Amino acid sequence: MNFKTASQCAKEWNISQRRVQILCAEGRVDGAFKIGGFWAIPAETNKPISKREKKNEKTKI
Repeated sequence: MNFKTASQCAKEWNISQRRVQILCAEGRVDGAFKIGGFWAIPAETNKPISKREKKNEKTKI
């Protein structure tokens, strides 16, 4: 299995490295684990959905 660092994911997902680290620490990145002081993130993992974005479930007619 191939892994990426938080820095590599940050560039790919277009967010900061610190934000990736926070997402990993919160358990929102599937399969991520810490090796020493670094996060190992599976290469095929997608960016988690932001909780800040709200879906409008009601459709306007």
